[in-house]
Amino acid sequence: MPRRASLQSLELPLPRNYRVADTLEFHQRDPERVSERVDGTILQKGLVWRGAPACLTVHFASRRATAELAVDGPGRKDDPARFEQLVRRMLGLTQPIAAFERKYRRHPVLGPLIARHGGLRVPLVATPFEALSWAIISQQISVRAAVATRRKLVRAAGKPHSGGLLCYPDAQGVARLAPADLRAAGFTQGKAEALLALARSACSGEIPLERWSETLPVEEIRTALLSRRGIGPWTVDYALMRGFGWLDGSLHGDLAMRRQLQRVLGLPEPVSAAQAREWLSAFSPWRALVAFHLWAA
Repeated sequence: MPRRASLQSLELPLPRNYRVADTLEFHQRDPERVSERVDGTILQKGLVWRGAPACLTVHFASRRATAELAVDGPGRKDDPARFEQLVRRMLGLTQPIAAFERKYRRHPVLGPLIARHGGLRVPLVATPFEALSWAIISQQISVRAAVATRRKLVRAAGKPHSGGLLCYPDAQGVARLAPADLRAAGFTQGKAEALLALARSACSGEIPLERWSETLPVEEIRTALLSRRGIGPWTVDYALMRGFGWLDGSLHGDLAMRRQLQRVLGLPEPVSAAQAREWLSAFSPWRALVAFHLWAA
């Protein structure tokens, strides 16, 4: 068993209206708990940290979160600033929620949603690559089917951590797979090709995910990803939201969001993608957060 050589920890204050249950619920989508585990108010997530298997543990208490990162392997150097950035992003603490709620608390449609879901923020995954791979997996299938495929990907490419969880694979882990491995995990041929091409481009630096996560050049990201086969606007906007914390993706192509929009607007007919795009456009730079409120409804 690998020696656990590095343990980083920090404590963060939480806003008064922080919704712990939302974060915990997001990370317990997989009932088999292969790479994430939620027990009470404790979240554990397996992830790859600088190429090594790691387990992030977050303990939620009244108005604070205590996070620990246990990294397997000898001689791993701590990086407290990067670790704090990871935790803040994953918990949605970098999102200016208060400004959004002040602006729209009296809006005829958003106001009641904000009153019902005060403090709602978008929980993020650990890395942009995880968000992009999840978005590719989720294209045009149910959440249940997507979770099952994601689980198989983790089992095929994830590194085991000494704490018992498998770590969600990084780009290097996925790039080592063959197309047949992904097909066996439930990927269609098109999704397998798209994910492998993305992983290999991330490894080569052609897709600079680490730089993007630091500088968030949205138009550069959008242009680079949309030029790739198998990646469309919904995939890009969803990954920008879940992986980078960008809250202005339109997400007008999401069927569940459009159904909720039809309901809250009291419309007799389904809302088209074009209609949803037009309605959401008034809320830039918060369109993804508006969509998230609709999902929560």
